[in-house]
Amino acid sequence: MFLKDVSLVWLALLFGLGSSGGSDEDVFRGADQYNFAIVLPAGGLQCYWHYARYGETFYLNFMVQLVTGVALDRHLSVMINAPSSLIVGRADDASGQIAFNVEETGFYQMCFSNFHNRFGSMQIFLNFGVYSDGQEKIEKQKEEDMKEINSTLSIIGESTNRLQTFVFHMWRHYNYERMRRGSDFYLLQSNHSYVSSWSAVQSLIIITAGYLQLYYLKRLFNTNPTQTDKPRC
Repeated sequence: MFLKDVSLVWLALLFGLGSSGGSDEDVFRGADQYNFAIVLPAGGLQCYWHYARYGETFYLNFMVQLVTGVALDRHLSVMINAPSSLIVGRADDASGQIAFNVEETGFYQMCFSNFHNRFGSMQIFLNFGVYSDGQEKIEKQKEEDMKEINSTLSIIGESTNRLQTFVFHMWRHYNYERMRRGSDFYLLQSNHSYVSSWSAVQSLIIITAGYLQLYYLKRLFNTNPTQTDKPRC
C-alpha cells in the first residue's frame, strides 16, 4: 500500500490513541461518525484511520464535489484496509458508499487517491463512522434486569435507544444529501461560468464580423476624385 502524503496528524487529533495493557472495555472507541471535506492535489494520496470493534458496522460515504485544473476526471480511487492490512473495501467512482461488518478490532485505514488527475486537484466530502448492534443488545439486557424494579422506565429506555438509532441513521442520510447538494452547487457554478464566458466570446465575434463586413463593403464604393477612373462598383 502506497503511503505517500499520509495524514498522521488526523490520527492523533481525531481518533486518539488506545490505552496499552488495558482490557477491551478500556480501549478508546472513537466517535460514532465524522464528516468533513478535504482537497486532494494532482496525483495526491491521503489516508485516515478510524477505530472499530468486532461486531460493529463500518461505513464510508464519499463524493467528489469540485475538480479543478487541466484534467477534469471526477473518478476517485478509495481503498479501506483492515488492521491486518487486508483490503476490505474499494471503489473507483465520483461518489459511493462502502459498508461492511467488522471482523477484527483495531484501526481501519481509508486511503483516497487522485491518480486519475495528474494536472488537477479535487475537493472531496467524506462521511464515515461505526455503529454497533451488539451494544444495543447489551443495553436491552440491562433494561430487562430493570424491569423487575420499574417496567415503565424500561419501556422509556428502550424507546430512547430506538430513537437514538433512528436519529443516527437519519444524520447519515442527511450528510449524504449534503454531499450531493455541495456537488450540485459547484456544478452549477462551473456551468454558469462556462456559459457566461462563451456568450461573451460569441458576442465579440459577432460584433467583430459585423464591423469587418461594413468596413470592406464601404471600401468597395470609395472613389478618388482626382482620377478619371470609373468606380470599381
